[in-house]
Amino acid sequence: MCTSVVERCGYEPTESAASQKREERLRKFRELHFKRNEARKLNHKEVVEEDKRLKLPTNWEAKKARLEWELMTDEKKKECAAKGEDYDRVKLLEISAEDAERWERKKKKKNPDPGFSGYAEAQLRQYQRLTKQIKPDMDGYERQREQCGEDFHPTSNSLIHGTHVPSKEGIDRMVEDVEKQIEKRAKYSRRRAYNDDADIDYINERNAKFNKKAERFYGKYTAEIKQNLERGTAV
Repeated sequence: MCTSVVERCGYEPTESAASQKREERLRKFRELHFKRNEARKLNHKEVVEEDKRLKLPTNWEAKKARLEWELMTDEKKKECAAKGEDYDRVKLLEISAEDAERWERKKKKKNPDPGFSGYAEAQLRQYQRLTKQIKPDMDGYERQREQCGEDFHPTSNSLIHGTHVPSKEGIDRMVEDVEKQIEKRAKYSRRRAYNDDADIDYINERNAKFNKKAERFYGKYTAEIKQNLERGTAV
C-alpha cells in the first residue's frame, strides 16, 4: 500500500506538469491563430484601400488638399463675418514673417511668360519688359520742362511737334537695347540654311541629323582617323 501511495504521489505531479505544458502550448497556439487572423484582416483592408487609391485620379491628393483648404477658408470667413472682423487682416496677422518671405521668393521665381499665344500678347509682354527697365531721369525731365515752358503740356494750338532732339545718352541707351535684342534673337533655334559646299556624308535627312550629333560628340576623337581615311594613309 505504501508503494502504491508513493507511486501515486510521484505520478500525479508529473501528470499535472504535462497538463500545464499542454495548456500553455494551446494558449500560445490560440494567440498565434488570433494574431494571424488580425494580420490577414489588416492586409485585406490595406489591399482594398490601395485599390481605391489606384482607381482615383493622379492628382486626387492635391484636389483633396485644395478642397479642404477652401472649406477651412470659408469657415474662417464666416467666423470673421460673424465677429465683424476683416478676413484679410486676420489672415495677415496669422502669417509669420518666415512664411511671408518664402511666398515672396516663390512669387519672384515664377515665370509669368506663358509662351507665345499671339502677336498682340507678345508685343504687350515686350512692352512691359522694356518699361520695367526704364530708369526715369528726373533732372532731364525738369530741364526739358523749363525749356518748353507752357508747351511742355501741348494743346491743339501748340507747335512743338518734331522739335525734340534726343540726347546722346538716350541714343546710346537705345542702341544698346537694340543690340541686346539682336543678340537674343540670334540665339533662337531656327532651321539651318543648306550649305551646297558641305561634304555629303548622309543618305537622307534623318541620317544627316545623326551624323551631325555624332560629329558634335565624337568629332574631336575621330578627326585624325577621318583625315587618314581621306588621304588614304590609314593603317
